[in-house]
Amino acid sequence: MNNWIPKIPLADWIDQFVDWLTSNFGGIFDGVANGLENIVTGIVSVLAFIHPILLAVIISLLAWWLTKKSIAIFSLIGFLIIDYLGYWSAMLDTLALVLTSVIISIVVGIPLGIWASQKETVRKIVSPILDFMQTMPAFVYLLPAIFFFNIGVVPGVVASVIFAMPPTIRLTILGIKQVPEDIIEAAESFGSTTSQRLLKVQLPLAMPTIMAGINQSIMLALSMVVIASMVGAPGLGEEVYRAVTQLKTGVGVEAGLAIVIVAIVLDRITQNIGKKKQRGNI
Repeated sequence: MNNWIPKIPLADWIDQFVDWLTSNFGGIFDGVANGLENIVTGIVSVLAFIHPILLAVIISLLAWWLTKKSIAIFSLIGFLIIDYLGYWSAMLDTLALVLTSVIISIVVGIPLGIWASQKETVRKIVSPILDFMQTMPAFVYLLPAIFFFNIGVVPGVVASVIFAMPPTIRLTILGIKQVPEDIIEAAESFGSTTSQRLLKVQLPLAMPTIMAGINQSIMLALSMVVIASMVGAPGLGEEVYRAVTQLKTGVGVEAGLAIVIVAIVLDRITQNIGKKKQRGNI
C-alpha cells in the first residue's frame, strides 16, 4: 500500500509554515511575548507585595463572601499550609500564569461564543476548530510556542490559553442557545432590538452556563501548569517536574498538594458565582 501511495510531506509543510511565520512576523511575536510577560510579572509583583498571611486572609474572606464559611476556612488553612511548606512564591507564579490564561480565554472566548451563537456559519467554522484544540495532545502546543516565543512563562501562557479556551466558547454558545424561545419571543414582542435581547435577556439567563465554562477553563489551565514547566514556566509545576526528574517523591507530593489547594479554592469560588447568578435570574 505504501509503495503505491506517496506520502504527503505534511510535517515538512508544517515546519516550512512555522519558519515562514517566525521570519515574517517575528516582531509581532516579540511584542506579544513582552506584553504577556509584563502581565504575568505585574500580577506576581502585586500579589507578592501583600504579606502571605494577609493575602491568605483576603482570599478566605473573598471565598466566604462568594461561597460559605467552610470553603473560607479551607482556603485560609490551605494557603497557610502552602506558605508553611515554602511554596508561596511558586504558588504566586502559578496563580499569575493561570489568571493570565483565563483572562485571555474570557476576553477572546466569550465574544467569540456570542458571535457563534448568533451566526450559524460562524458556529460551523468554530466547532471543528474547537474539536481540534481539545483533542490535540497538550504537549504538541508547546512546540510552536517555543519557536514563536522562546522558553519561559510566555509559551506556557499561550499553550494554556489554547488548551483552556474551548470550554468557555462552547458553554457560551450552549448557554445562549438554551434560553427558552418563549422568553425570546416575549422580548421581541416588546420591540427589543437584537442587541437589547442579547444583553438584557440572553446573556443574563446564560450566565450560569458561561460561568461553568470559565470554571472548566480554570481547571484546564491548572492542568497545564506541570506541562508548561517543561518549557521553562516557573511555579508549582516546575517543582513537580523537578521532583519527577530527581525522583523526590515527597517534594512532588508537597507541590502537587499546593496545586490541589489552589484548584479547589478557584473551583468552589467560580462555581458559587455561577450559582448566585442562577438564583438571581430565577
